Amino acid sequence: MTTLMERRRPAAEAAPLCPEFRSGFAPLAGAAVLLTLAVALAVPAESWQGGWAETRDHTHAAAVLLGIPLSLAAGCWQGGRERRRGTGDLLETAVRGALPRFLASAVPVAVWVAVGHLVAAGCALLATWYCATGDSPYLVVPLGDSLLLGCAALAGQVVGRAVPWRLAAPVLATAGYAVLGFLSYDHDNAWSALSPLTDASADRMPVWWQPWVSVVWVGGLAAAAVLFLTARRRAVALVPLACATAAAVLLVGADGLTRPAPVAGRQVCDTSTTPQVCVNARYERLLPQIAEALSGLTGRLEGVDHVPVRFEDRRGPRADEAELPMVTPLGWSVVRGKLTEPGQYAWEAGMALFSRADCDDTEPAVARTDAAVEHYLAPSPQEKYFDELDARGSAADRAALKDRQRARARLLGMAQDERRAWLSEYFATAGDCDPSGVPTL
Repeated sequence: MTTLMERRRPAAEAAPLCPEFRSGFAPLAGAAVLLTLAVALAVPAESWQGGWAETRDHTHAAAVLLGIPLSLAAGCWQGGRERRRGTGDLLETAVRGALPRFLASAVPVAVWVAVGHLVAAGCALLATWYCATGDSPYLVVPLGDSLLLGCAALAGQVVGRAVPWRLAAPVLATAGYAVLGFLSYDHDNAWSALSPLTDASADRMPVWWQPWVSVVWVGGLAAAAVLFLTARRRAVALVPLACATAAAVLLVGADGLTRPAPVAGRQVCDTSTTPQVCVNARYERLLPQIAEALSGLTGRLEGVDHVPVRFEDRRGPRADEAELPMVTPLGWSVVRGKLTEPGQYAWEAGMALFSRADCDDTEPAVARTDAAVEHYLAPSPQEKYFDELDARGSAADRAALKDRQRARARLLGMAQDERRAWLSEYFATAGDCDPSGVPTL
């Protein structure tokens, strides 16, 4: 008989949690978090899908700015349930203490909102996995964000029990969003370090301890509020409050909460071409597409002197390098791991070889020669449109078009060795504003 009762006791103790986990408000709260984050991530998917750092930053921002206020509201609504049902006085007579009763109601909501976020973050990671351009996933940030959402739900439950107002949940969500937005708006402010939203970027990442210290900071405040509301001795709440204070001091006093991403400082190169093509290691899997897009350009420069040694995508190339067109932000020239307009990309790369944009004025003969070299190496996708426009324009426009066409024909009509020698002489003056040394066509 005693053995049977001992076997039934754990099941009886767990009984209050089972209905809450299965069919109470908690699953709806988790579904709301999942749906909200899924929509918030799906709408701008082109701007993060394919880049691990972009995926990390978008899911993190959505979790903090949308998930935390929604978790606060869900917890607050759950906290006012007994008051709405009129069963508060009845529960006060229960054998269980205030803390177990609180946890039986609050834990399912906290777990479900954390699970909802994990599912949304997992879907985002899967959406990037098949078209990732390089780098590797950042798993610590979404795990920390899930804990933050759970802590927010516990804090919201405290407010729901303490504030007898039906509109407390939406007001709390709005206030939470406003506070998070204020703390996250200006990252030069020392108090912004208290925001769970880190000032990371594609080239920078949070320091390894920042997500966990943020969890201690937010979770400590939530645990202190829970214990202050439910514990028999309210002084116990000072323990998590002290932990939260220590975490806040560490965040505010830290020299920096982000560090350069190691992979972002490394270049990977295709050395089979002249010039070589080098991209940031974050986009290593784009290198074959970029090399293919530039194959016509690099093939025509083979054997030509005075051209850069390599193309690279560091901002600020060395004297013997040319800058590649930017592939970021994602969603423009690169969408879901694919180079969207190879012709446009090759033209922009070619313009970096001989651009005279810094010159105040360019002689017509030099401009015509530049346009002929541009046409030979990598013509602009809009070149045909402007030619047709000039063909229908004034007499001066038509004359200028004929001059450009004659210059193109002269360059194309040269023998291969003659054209290489001419291009070598031309590139010796690339970017030079003095027209006297520039060979013309």
